[in-house]
Amino acid sequence: MIESAIRWLMGVLAIPDIVLTSVFLISFVSATLLPMGSEPAVFAVAKANSALLWPAILVATLGNTLGGVVDYWMGYGAKQAFARERATHWFTWLERFGARAMLLSWLPGVGDPLCTLGGWLKLPFWPCVLYMAAGKFLRYVTITSLLLYVPDGFWHRMASWLA
Repeated sequence: MIESAIRWLMGVLAIPDIVLTSVFLISFVSATLLPMGSEPAVFAVAKANSALLWPAILVATLGNTLGGVVDYWMGYGAKQAFARERATHWFTWLERFGARAMLLSWLPGVGDPLCTLGGWLKLPFWPCVLYMAAGKFLRYVTITSLLLYVPDGFWHRMASWLA
């Protein structure tokens, strides 16, 4: 009875909708200011089921972009609290490039605060979202494609070292 319950649970967790929901949540959370990466989740889904490569990339892009939107609105709301910080070089750089700077929102460690600063500066919302989505989409396509070209033997050796 327990064995059949475990098989049922594993079957439910293997449903593509659940997998894509997980990818969405991981991507969303990793785009906030929490230190987390979503690329391993996208790669794992693509490696386990190649038919889910593009859906996983698109869902991760959506989740990561929406997380960037949350960062944008946090910056938008925090402007009054930190008005004296406006003199830093980041602000002048962002004012110069405007919403186009959000193309760099995919960069680790820099991208999420960049979205926050975009909101702080009240850069135009929809152009920022478009540039965020484009940058994040290109990141997922590039990183997942590169990881898929790594031979399986490498991943098996990595797993044996970690075990």
